[in-house]
Amino acid sequence: MAARLIDGKALALQVRERLATESAAVLAKTGMKPGLATILVGDDPASHLYVKSKQKACDAAGIYIDDHKLPASTTQTELLALIEKENVDPRIHGILVQLPLPKHIDSKVVLEAVSPNKDADGFHPYNFGRLVEGHPVFEACTPKGVIKMIESTGVSIEGKRAVVLGRSNIVGKPLALMLLQRHATVTICHSKTKDLPAVCREAELLLVAIGKAKFVTADMVREGAIVIDVGTNKTPEGKLCGDVDFEPVSQKASWISPVPGGVGPMTIAMLLDNTVESAKRAAGML
Repeated sequence: MAARLIDGKALALQVRERLATESAAVLAKTGMKPGLATILVGDDPASHLYVKSKQKACDAAGIYIDDHKLPASTTQTELLALIEKENVDPRIHGILVQLPLPKHIDSKVVLEAVSPNKDADGFHPYNFGRLVEGHPVFEACTPKGVIKMIESTGVSIEGKRAVVLGRSNIVGKPLALMLLQRHATVTICHSKTKDLPAVCREAELLLVAIGKAKFVTADMVREGAIVIDVGTNKTPEGKLCGDVDFEPVSQKASWISPVPGGVGPMTIAMLLDNTVESAKRAAGML
């Protein structure tokens, strides 16, 4: 029996509709919409596309956008000055610095310069530390979206055996922590994991974020598992695909997310969710 599809587009639409109502409530109380500053340095085509899609989603959710497109020659000092300006601007509740940055700019320094209170991406060490201790403020957007996608199936995370493929600071590590908070038993796998297929077959929840096209095959998947594919890759023909070999795996899984149309839209939705949450907190509504 084929797996049921976890439709990230449909879930993201539901989130935007809820946020539009919450944004209107913030506007009614404070006279200001929730505000997101977007900062893009350079001419990377994919980054421009990502920022444009985020701005379009903000419009639908009633969020004010302060958009900054800076040349690749922008210095780190100039970028840090702009971030500090947005840190103190009362109209701005979330700040997004689009990665990757040009090589002459230290991403770590830049991300740490964003106020933890406006860290809509959830990347600041303060917010990561809060997640580690079990008291998160802003959670990283992609893993937060993955959790929402699992919850949308109606299957409880509590007590489940979860396997996370990938240990990045952006997805793998925070996702593992979020699963632990929801009382899953979590294994994080990486390039040095021995007998990876056997470990994957133990997973009731298999979350894949390793950046290798169609890496997870059907023989690596437990019958009836929930499979979330975070990967975005291109085939030799130029088509988008995930880290999971979708068609054969979908014949074994109970639920599966597609690429495109899965985690991507939910990542953007969680960026907006963090921004509106910040605005509500600033307005004394939380």
